[in-house]
Amino acid sequence: MNIAVSRFDTFSLIVLAAIWGGSFIFMRIAAPVLGPIWTADLRVGIAGLVLWAVFLIRGGSLGWREHGRHYLVLGFVNSALPFLLYAFAAQHIPASYSVILNATSPLFGAVLAIIFLKDRLTAMKWIGLGLGALGVALVTDLGATRTDTLFWLSIGACLLAAACYAVGATYLKLRASHLNPTAISTASLLCAGLILAPGLPLDPPRAPITGLVIASVAALAVVCSALAYLIYYRLISRIGPTRALTVTFLMPVFGMLWGFLFLHEIITLKMIAGASLVLLSLRFVLGDGHRRR
Repeated sequence: MNIAVSRFDTFSLIVLAAIWGGSFIFMRIAAPVLGPIWTADLRVGIAGLVLWAVFLIRGGSLGWREHGRHYLVLGFVNSALPFLLYAFAAQHIPASYSVILNATSPLFGAVLAIIFLKDRLTAMKWIGLGLGALGVALVTDLGATRTDTLFWLSIGACLLAAACYAVGATYLKLRASHLNPTAISTASLLCAGLILAPGLPLDPPRAPITGLVIASVAALAVVCSALAYLIYYRLISRIGPTRALTVTFLMPVFGMLWGFLFLHEIITLKMIAGASLVLLSLRFVLGDGHRRR
């Protein structure tokens, strides 16, 4: 079945890409000071509390008894683990690299669709997966950039985080698509905060906390998590997980732009070529599926 994408849905995807592209900038500022666990937990904890307050004002019910297991799974896979991984990576690699690697999420989603949804692995998808791998290779072949163990661990963390989003979107479509998007956003973020909380004493802040760090955490929580998750889960319910994940098409553009404007990060030809190959690979992987439907 082919689901129509309205102009409002398209606009929502662009806004979401701009917001999530900016999240890598805020993590790049906050994580080196707070550490990955504090950065991730403050992000999800504050966002969850903000959404919970809105939910209570509206008189809604989260239905913990009926839906708690879904909230817990989505909180771990879609928030706690990927936010922790990206916060770790933000300490060691520029934001531009993280946002480009994040664009591989639909490729992981295509693989999961083949495994769990019995989707066909066509020649077009093989080409797309190959182009995606080549694009990642170009992005990580950074020449003069430091490429020690922490660099490669950060690259791996970004790829694992991208895979987490694909797992979360697939789970949501299969098991929890009937749930209210606001309830999912609120409860999953609260669960993510509880999951990460036990690790806080293990990784205390490393430097004095400045106003810029506080502002970055606030932006991560309220804009890049609370608001963004409302948009994201609503998009999944309206246009499906595969199309919702195409938000990653635009995120590298915004991520590199914000990194250049606000962190003075250098945009190289290899980065542009790698990002272009990743986006082209998505066209092969997703375009083939859309034609079949």
